[in-house]
Amino acid sequence: MAGNKKRLVVVGGGAAGFFCAVNAARMHPGLEVIIVEKTNKVLSKVRVSGGGRCNVTHACFSIADMVRRYPRGTNFLKKSFHHFFTTNTIEWFKERGVALKTEEDGRMFPVTDSSQTIIDCLMREVNKYGIEVWMSAEVQRIQQHEGRFQLTFASGKELTADYACIACGGYPKTVMFDWLKTSGHSIEEPVPSLFTFNMPGNPITQLMGVSVPSVQIKITGSKLSAEGPVLITHWGLSGPAVLRLSAWGARDLAAGHYSFSIVLNWLPDYNENSMREHLQALRFELAAQKISNRNPFGLPQRLWDYLLEQSGINGDIRWADVPAKEQNKLVKQLCAQEFAVKGKTTFKDEFVTAGGIRLAEVDANTMESKLLPGLYFAGEILDVDGITGGFNFQHAWTSGYLAAVSIARKEGAQT
Repeated sequence: MAGNKKRLVVVGGGAAGFFCAVNAARMHPGLEVIIVEKTNKVLSKVRVSGGGRCNVTHACFSIADMVRRYPRGTNFLKKSFHHFFTTNTIEWFKERGVALKTEEDGRMFPVTDSSQTIIDCLMREVNKYGIEVWMSAEVQRIQQHEGRFQLTFASGKELTADYACIACGGYPKTVMFDWLKTSGHSIEEPVPSLFTFNMPGNPITQLMGVSVPSVQIKITGSKLSAEGPVLITHWGLSGPAVLRLSAWGARDLAAGHYSFSIVLNWLPDYNENSMREHLQALRFELAAQKISNRNPFGLPQRLWDYLLEQSGINGDIRWADVPAKEQNKLVKQLCAQEFAVKGKTTFKDEFVTAGGIRLAEVDANTMESKLLPGLYFAGEILDVDGITGGFNFQHAWTSGYLAAVSIARKEGAQT
């Protein structure tokens, strides 16, 4: 180590790790900073997020509202967001020439619509402050000895550090946390979050590619429900409403081995009673028209035809001639269609886990371990996870930044 320079080693080359590294190096120019990444790629989630556009954050400027988008970590985030929030993220990137724009649903992207803009910005900061990036460097053990950290790599190489920030992302299996357990930290068991629902063999899968902008989904036998866009896929259901539901239900659904029932209301403005009344009115208004030709709800035609078929209604029949029994079936199909879910499909590139380092063991204001001074955690390794929409990235920026501030302050730097 050059002279008596203090060294920070950041484990993990993702959003949280980079943000910790570049901010620590900027606030304390005398600090030697090294990022170690176990794969041969850095910022890979940044690259693929938001369909390659990078959903940087969410246009939510109330901490109380924002924390409601996180199934786990709410009280922890109330504290950390107080120090670095969405407004700070927007300003940080703006100061470095990256303007963000807000879409209708609140998601924020670079105006270039390219995740490469965010990657380039972070890489410029890395180069500006002389941060080393080690690739294909997997840490297998971290120990503290006489106030310093010793990191042992899979290759057998060792590295010492005054500070260490663990920002290696979430792990899908408990055993993968074993190298961190030696630090004395407890692990909340990881389970998948943000997954799609599999419905093997269900005829609705023949409608793959059909999307509906607003659907209400409920998991039967629970209080879990979500409303939003739904996409029908060749394996079942996906889209924001499904992903949100999977995040809120992550632990319960895992406990049930991903076998459960859901009820869909394709038209959330109606319930079964109001729909029954509405269909009665439509029978008079559209009396002479064929039911398949006249879809009065704006649903995709393929879905409308499928719902008629599921209700036993011939599409060539006139509205006036729909039998009462079939009309009641249609009400059920529109407002309370039931499906059996068997299994899940996880977004491999945007994998998010519920679980990780127990939050009671980490200071929410600094991200420093309460057990080992000088050890920090940032990003998804913590037991914090959000729904889709830029929330997981905001936690990554916030936690990485707070770790950097704390390290710089310990070294007496102005932050």
